[in-house]
Amino acid sequence: MRKPGDDRLVETQRRHWQQTYTAHPDMYGTAPSAPAVHAAEVFRSVGVRTVLELGAGHGRDALFFARSGFDVTATDFSSTGLEQLTAHATESGLAERVTTLQHDVRNPLPLPDDSADAAFAHMLLCMTLSTEEIHSAVAEVRRVLRPGGAFVYTVRHTGDAHYGTGIAHGDDIYEHGGFAVHFFDRVLVEALATGWELREIHPFDEGDFPRRLWRVTQTVPRNA
Repeated sequence: MRKPGDDRLVETQRRHWQQTYTAHPDMYGTAPSAPAVHAAEVFRSVGVRTVLELGAGHGRDALFFARSGFDVTATDFSSTGLEQLTAHATESGLAERVTTLQHDVRNPLPLPDDSADAAFAHMLLCMTLSTEEIHSAVAEVRRVLRPGGAFVYTVRHTGDAHYGTGIAHGDDIYEHGGFAVHFFDRVLVEALATGWELREIHPFDEGDFPRRLWRVTQTVPRNA
């Protein structure tokens, strides 16, 4: 089983993303992801003003949230991706609405308790993280969200065609073409919702492959 602190694999993935963003700026385009569009609707319905995005990359979703009227704190462990995000925010006149923060999700968030209205993470939690690290990351999200705060995240799941193939790293992590993924089963999703109100587990496909994902929506109880 892969253990927290497997520095070799972590550093390999860090270099992979730095090189990818450098070679392919705007690799995902400028249009928001479908999960981000859904998340914005959820956030508006519960009166959200501030959004924390984990794993923002070069910022297509962070910029969409900003254009939608939210104040956004965008985090990523790739300095290259965040530099591209900052440049796009400035060019788009959104710099006042977007704050970037270089951060590795394996570490505690450098944010106060109850400091954000909502959080969003598109495929971040299914990166090269152990189950223990995933639990810690979600606990940190819960810490920084206010009571009633919403968390929308997406992950590739064990129904994906890549699950169980490629290079096995243990703990349901498999690597293809230099890209490692932690595939989620339903048990893990439900365990991560402990202490939250689980609103939805929505299956969807993305990309030409296609990737098989779940979009999960959960909220902090208002009496928390």
